[in-house]
Amino acid sequence: MSDGNVILTCRDLSLGYENITLVTGLDLEVRKGEYWCITGENGTGKTTLMKTVLGLRPALHGDVIWSDEARKSGIGYLPQQTDVQRDFPASVYEVVLSGCQGTLGFRPFYSKKAKERAALNMKRMDIYELRRRCYRELSGGQQQRVLLARSLCATGDVLIMDEPVAALDPKVTEEMYELIRKLNREDKITIIMVTHDPDAPSRFATHELRFGSEVTKHVY
Repeated sequence: MSDGNVILTCRDLSLGYENITLVTGLDLEVRKGEYWCITGENGTGKTTLMKTVLGLRPALHGDVIWSDEARKSGIGYLPQQTDVQRDFPASVYEVVLSGCQGTLGFRPFYSKKAKERAALNMKRMDIYELRRRCYRELSGGQQQRVLLARSLCATGDVLIMDEPVAALDPKVTEEMYELIRKLNREDKITIIMVTHDPDAPSRFATHELRFGSEVTKHVY
């Protein structure tokens, strides 16, 4: 009998690319409302796992199964930002609204509902007053809030993030962590986050998946 609270299942999953295998035999179940931190050294498979569960990279072996509910509501993704993306010449509003592209269907323009969703998520991230500002003129912390608002436009239930606090100063890092924790605890959004911060799992997460010579799981 299936568990209706399970939104993501990985069965006997092998991860890697080209001729390199990073992980074999990974079994994982993520349930509604959980907060998973994916930790480990560089090159152990953390980002590869994220891209595999999102369908951006094929699994070498095994299955990735999203629940019907998760597929219907959409999955928000906040990838690591490149230097080119940091210099993107668009307004904050345009960047956030682009997260609603999955709702366009065959329509050439954003609906009123999509625009309202973008406004709501800008307010949630406390960047509504910045909506007319050019994205590339913002600080690193402000840019991350914009990208988080964009990701929220794509989902109501699941948010996947790859190093969301990378290159942020300690104060802004704490603010970002608090925003993410609020989304999990108050808005009941399931969080799956890659992080290099060894203290993040015990401080914020309900579960940790630790990559190394073998993959281990911890519950907090």
